[in-house]
Amino acid sequence: MPTGGRTTLVQYLIEERRRHPEATGDLNALITDVALACKAISRKVAFGGLAGVLGSAGSGNVQGEEQKTLDLLSNQIFLRANEWGGHVAAMASEELDDIALLPAQYPRGKYLLAFDPLDGSSNIDVNVSVGSIFSITRARTPGEDAKTADFLQAGREQVCAGYAIYGPSTMLVLTLGRGTHAFTLDPMLGEWVLSHPDLKVPAATREFAINASNSRFWEPAVRRYVDECLAGRTGPRGADFNMRWIASLVAETHRILMRGGVFLYPKDNKDPAKPGRLRLLYEASPIAFLIEQAGGMASTGRSRLMDVQPESLHQRIGFVFGSSEEVSRIEAYHREPPADTFQSPLFGKRGLFADAV
Repeated sequence: MPTGGRTTLVQYLIEERRRHPEATGDLNALITDVALACKAISRKVAFGGLAGVLGSAGSGNVQGEEQKTLDLLSNQIFLRANEWGGHVAAMASEELDDIALLPAQYPRGKYLLAFDPLDGSSNIDVNVSVGSIFSITRARTPGEDAKTADFLQAGREQVCAGYAIYGPSTMLVLTLGRGTHAFTLDPMLGEWVLSHPDLKVPAATREFAINASNSRFWEPAVRRYVDECLAGRTGPRGADFNMRWIASLVAETHRILMRGGVFLYPKDNKDPAKPGRLRLLYEASPIAFLIEQAGGMASTGRSRLMDVQPESLHQRIGFVFGSSEEVSRIEAYHREPPADTFQSPLFGKRGLFADAV
C-alpha cells in the first residue's frame, strides 16, 4: 500500500460505518468534507506571508475580537466545503453573528456543523501552531433549514468532534465516540494517515497550562491550585511542576493528548459579563469530547463540561481539562471553603474570598 500499510482516514471511516449497518454514509461524507477544508486551510497557513494572508482584516467578530485575514478566509473555506453536499442543515461559526443557512440550491441534511475555522489566529503572524476545531450534532428537523436553538445541544449529544493542527506537520484528531485518533497528512499523497491510534491522556501529570497574567482575577480555588504547583517539591504537592502557555487551544490540547497535562482557562472576575473566555459550542464542547474519549476529564472547574446545557450560540464558559487526577483536584478545591476564611461566633464565616465561591 502507498501508505506503508497504515490506515487512511477514508478506510477508518468505512470500517466505523460497517459497525453500524443502518448508517447511510452521510456522517462519513461530512467528515470527509471537513477534512478537505482543513487541507485547504493548511495550505494557506503554510504559505503565510508569501500568500498575502497575514495581518488584520480590519474587522471584528461578534465577540468583539479583531479578525485576521486568515480568519475570514478559513471561515469561507469551511462554508464552501460543507454547504453543497446535502449533509448539513446549517452551520455555526465563531466568525458569524448568527448561524449560516445553506444556499437555496443545495439540499438540507441531517447534521449540524459548528466550528472555529482558525483557533489561535492571534499567533499566526509569529508562526506559532494554529488549528481548526469542529463539532457535529444531529439536526432537530433533518431536511429542513435549522434554527439557532437547534444548535444549543449539550456536549454529550455530539456524534463527532475533532480538530486539525497546522504545525511542523498537519494532523487531524478525531473522535466518533470510540476513542480519540490522530491522522497525519501525507503531503506527497494528500492523504490523512492514521499515525496515533487510540490516544490516552495519562491520569497523572506534573505540567499545567494557564495564562498567569490573569492571576489577580482568579477565584480562590484556582489561585490555591497554581500556588501549590509553583511551590514545587517543598510545597504541599511535594513535586515540581512545569508551566506552559501557548495561547492556542488546539496546540494546548494537542500537547496534552500527546504527553499529558492539565489546561486551565477558568471562570474569573475580570469581566462579570463573560463567565469564561472560551466558547462552549465550537471550542470547549468538541475538545471535551476528544479529551474524555482519550481517558481524560473536561470540566467547567466545578462539574462535567459535557453536561452543560448551552443557552446561546456564542456562550462563553470556564474550561479545565486534561489528566484526570489534576482536574478532579481542581473540582475538589472549588467545593472546599477558601483558605482565607475563618469562623466567627458573631459573624459566622468571614473572609476576603468568602462570597466568591
